[in-house]
Formats: sequence, structure tokens, C-alpha cells
Amino acid sequence: MALIINEECINCAACVSECPNEAISEGDTIYVINPDLCTECVGFYDEPQCVNVCPVDAIVPDPNHQESKEALLEKKIRIHGE
Repeated sequence: MALIINEECINCAACVSECPNEAISEGDTIYVINPDLCTECVGFYDEPQCVNVCPVDAIVPDPNHQESKEALLEKKIRIHGE
């Protein structure tokens, strides 16, 4: 499942540099995560790095983009190669 940044976001940008897929960008009012690029860090880390650095817990699972670990790993391979 991809992640989403909710309205708790304080626009600190701490999450941007942590994403190995460059899935996080500045939106109109808060930062946003591109679900086509978000792999929840599967294949890179044991847990999503953006969640770890968010000072206000604004990054949560996106109920509209549910994916298995296998699908997330396939997405990682599609983006970066083996």
C-alpha cells in the first residue's frame, strides 16, 4: 500500500530527502506522495523512512492504494531495476 501525507503536515520537508524513489514532492498546501512511485521503502529498508522522520506523524497508509509487499517489491524493481 502506498502512503499518503495528511493535513497534519507542517511542510517541514524532512520526508523529501528520505524517499529512495523520489515519490514525495511539494503540493499546493502540503507535501504529497505519488502512489505510482511509493513502495513504502520495500526493497530498501525494513520500514518507510519518511514515516520515521516525520515530526508530526502526518504520513499514513493510503486506503486508496493498497498493495501487497510483493507488489511493492515489483514496483521497486520496475522503477530501479534489479
